[in-house]
Amino acid sequence: MKIKAGLMQRLLPFLSLIVLFVALSIASPYFLTANNLTSVVRQTAVFNTMALGMTIIIVSGGIDLSVGSILGLAGLIGTMALEAGCPIALGVLIGLGVGMLCGFLNGLLVTQLKIPPFVVTLGTLGIYRGLALIFSNGLPVHRIPAAFSFLGEGSLLGIPFVLWMLVICAVAVHIVLEHTRLGRYAFAIGSNYIASVYAGIPVDFHITSVYALGGALTGLAGMIEASRLMTGQPTAGQGYELQAIAAVVIGGGSLNGGEGSVIGTLIGAFIMGLLSNGADLLNISNYWQQVIIGSVIILAVTLDEVRKRRAV
Repeated sequence: MKIKAGLMQRLLPFLSLIVLFVALSIASPYFLTANNLTSVVRQTAVFNTMALGMTIIIVSGGIDLSVGSILGLAGLIGTMALEAGCPIALGVLIGLGVGMLCGFLNGLLVTQLKIPPFVVTLGTLGIYRGLALIFSNGLPVHRIPAAFSFLGEGSLLGIPFVLWMLVICAVAVHIVLEHTRLGRYAFAIGSNYIASVYAGIPVDFHITSVYALGGALTGLAGMIEASRLMTGQPTAGQGYELQAIAAVVIGGGSLNGGEGSVIGTLIGAFIMGLLSNGADLLNISNYWQQVIIGSVIILAVTLDEVRKRRAV
């Protein structure tokens, strides 16, 4: 019985995605068009990439509320490098590096100050956003090479380029989680922090590494966002942390740590994307979209808690 309940829990996000896809196909004649589906892929690429990084962090028992600000700061500095004449590939790497540095600092603060990651990243949310505004004087970066738009809007072999990048990132994160020491230790730390310490796991090092990796993926998401907008906005990414966390939770990740998967997160992110896209097609107010997203998060966490209580 417990095996069936566990299997149902894992299949629920996938079944929900199918039901939502079918419902939107029936509700709107524009949903199944190639242009709309391509638009969904491009729109969700940013949240998907961020959510992959958030998955590793949540699996380890942490959380990062600063990812929206990291996205804005990384995208801003990356585009400032492009404006200064850096090659596009180097500019993207700079944005990714800024994200990794911010994530590393988050991990360092969490492990060295020994205070909850919720508090640390709530503070760095304001710090990174403030730095983005200071560096830019509150003004966006516009003078960006036209070729940079290929990152977010281009296609390769008829498939959106961001989808290729997303697949590569997803495979890489899956390998890290399932086939490396960092991944195994992340699950162990998230499941039982104290036991991990007594087992001799270098907890501080691996927690810091997890946050740095999550920051790097967020930095990449920031450059994708800048490419889609063709501007470096110091205010980009506001509220995106909710989307990233929601994708992980909807996909079966646990805010208590120790649980989460790449496939689940991707499904969760696409559910979020389809909800947003469907609401636009059906002319549902953006205000109601926020209500729907919040309700879905509460429902997903409630189902997770109910499952755990039954398992005890």
